[in-house]
Amino acid sequence: MGSRPARPSRPHARSEEAVIATDKVQSWVYTEEYCTEPETVRDARDRAEELGISAVSPGAGAALRLLAAALRARAVAEVGTGTGVSGLWLLEGMADDGVLTTIDVEVEHQRAAKEAFAAAGVRSTRTRTISGRALDVLPRLADGAYDLVLVDGDPAEAADCADQAIRMLRTGGVLVVNEALWHDRVADPARRDEDTVAMRELGRRVRDDERLLPALLPVGGGLLTAVKR
Repeated sequence: MGSRPARPSRPHARSEEAVIATDKVQSWVYTEEYCTEPETVRDARDRAEELGISAVSPGAGAALRLLAAALRARAVAEVGTGTGVSGLWLLEGMADDGVLTTIDVEVEHQRAAKEAFAAAGVRSTRTRTISGRALDVLPRLADGAYDLVLVDGDPAEAADCADQAIRMLRTGGVLVVNEALWHDRVADPARRDEDTVAMRELGRRVRDDERLLPALLPVGGGLLTAVKR
């Protein structure tokens, strides 16, 4: 029996992969710029940069607004106030009488967020800011009372926060975890640092939880979303 002919080489394979990678980056940028970010949100984002903290990307913010609007959300809870970037996006999508409960351990961050909310014309009755560690605050919030819960904090605490969020959500409510792809490391199994592993495991837990109907959206740093059945 003769030897098998050598497989034809693909001299252009690497260049094709490079083109695909470039196209993906361009598509991601296009997606992020698809919705115009309001000036008040841009100002809050600038303040976040001054304080050295990250904020949800414009694409992720637009997705949060969409989810809040689709749910006609009246009660939303947020772990990680920051300077109010995500809060402003959520409030724009929520019902006019909806209330955002937002939690952050840094008082300075919440002070900046309150300024951002005021600049955007948000009534003070529509926000409830709670200073403290999320895992100390969340257990005190009511069962089944929230339309949407956003978890955007320490990866080491994200799984426990998500567990609390599921308890807090009504049937049909939505869990959202920001930075679910964790700086694009989660998809690479060779990345084994503590934060990446924590976010990867959280993704698996949400995917395998029979109480939830999940999807992972590749906007911003990744939005892990799930509807409570």
